[in-house]
Amino acid sequence: MDLFTAVETRRSVKHYDSSAQMSPGEFYNLIQATMLSPTSYNIQHWRFLRVTDLALRSELKGAAWGQQQVEDASELIILCADINAWQDRPERYWADAPKEAREVLVPMLTNFYHGKPQLQRDEAIRSCGLAAQTLMLAAKAQGYDTGAMVGFDPQRVAELINLPEGYLIGMMIVIGKARVAANGRGGQLPMDEVLFENSF
Repeated sequence: MDLFTAVETRRSVKHYDSSAQMSPGEFYNLIQATMLSPTSYNIQHWRFLRVTDLALRSELKGAAWGQQQVEDASELIILCADINAWQDRPERYWADAPKEAREVLVPMLTNFYHGKPQLQRDEAIRSCGLAAQTLMLAAKAQGYDTGAMVGFDPQRVAELINLPEGYLIGMMIVIGKARVAANGRGGQLPMDEVLFENSF
């Protein structure tokens, strides 16, 4: 699918065909594409938790206030991020770069985030946002619908998935085939209200 078509036709779907399944190849391609999402200093904060256990899905539906798509979608991904990834063996993020680049970038990365907890958290959330959009557009390009979800009790979800210390939950994303088409767009702001040049 053409990228602009994917952007235009991707909509947040709430009702899924519970019998639809992604093939292993489609799922692999989806995650491979998502892993190419940009991150600051190539830190790759994101961690993708694929939930396939039906009993856990049912419990997660409860934590999401009964939203049925948590159970019915072909795939449920809980998109998380490691806030402390910046300091976890940062040389890994530049392992394939020339030695000269590594020697500059790894200390630069460490110095940039050290002692700045708000920046560390902000960067992890930015990485989740970028990965989420890549995932949803890649799913659409393969003919699947998606929905990004923040309507859930994050503390309960963290308990259910045994979220590691230092991780945050960015969102949940459901992926599958729509059983009911998405509603029309609610209304886009005009471009002159959102696009500015040089200053506000």
